[in-house]
Order: sequence, then C-alpha cells, then structure tokens
Amino acid sequence: MYCPFCRHPDSRVIDSRTSDDGLSIRRRRQCPECGRRFSTLETASLSVIKRSGVTEPFSREKIAAGVKKACQGRPVTDQDLAQLAQRVEETIRQSGASQVDANEIGLSILEPLRELDEVAYLRFASVYQAFDSLEDFDAAISALRSSAPVEDEA
Repeated sequence: MYCPFCRHPDSRVIDSRTSDDGLSIRRRRQCPECGRRFSTLETASLSVIKRSGVTEPFSREKIAAGVKKACQGRPVTDQDLAQLAQRVEETIRQSGASQVDANEIGLSILEPLRELDEVAYLRFASVYQAFDSLEDFDAAISALRSSAPVEDEA
C-alpha cells in the first residue's frame, strides 16, 4: 500500500477493525518513511460475468434497478428493493466465488422477489426466463398456487 503523503511503497498496519456490516475491514496504517498515519478500507471484490463475456463489478444498485421495473405499480418500496438486493448479494457471497455469472444472479433474485410480491415475480420471471406463450405463464402461476400456504376457512 503506497503512502498517500510521500508515496513510499510500504506501510505498517497498526490496527484492524471489521465494519458494522461485516463486509469490509478498516485498517489504520503508518508509513515507515514519513511516519504519517492513514486509513484504508478493504472489501472482497465480486465480479459479474455477463452473457457477452464482459466482466464488471457487482452492484446492488443494478439489482434494485432491474427489479424495480418488475415492481412498477406494485406496493413495493425502495427499502424493500434495497433489502432484496442485499439478500441477493449475501446469497452470492456465500458461494465463496469471486466471479459469478449474470444468470446465477438472476436465479438468486427469483425467490426473494417471489416472497416480496408474486405479481412482480411473474413479471421478472417472464422476462428473465423468456416466457414464449400463455402456457409458460400458466405453468408459473400453477407453481405459485401449489406452493402458496393454504388459508383456513372459518
């Protein structure tokens, strides 16, 4: 790590602390050359491999923006979308891989979105899974109905 003051190519770690969310580490460092102190923030990188083969950094914002289109006109808040994006990121990071296919991200969105709003789930799934006919929608709706909890009749 280069010193931001004198550009010396080495530094000594004085203190390390995990952030509140547990996804990054804050390190307090000291330069052996000039003696000045500075902080760094380290995070584990996660890259997305798109269908075209291009690699880009993972972004919760892109997850929320993509799902927001499916939730248009539905009772889903920005907070709900942020929590969904966080759940998706946590699921992907649990795999331990530093690179993940865009397809895997889409698959990991489906279940949390289904729990959040079934109509938005159908909208997202119809685009993501490329529904071609009414039969595709009918099969998805049947799957939703078969797994929905049965309400007691009083």
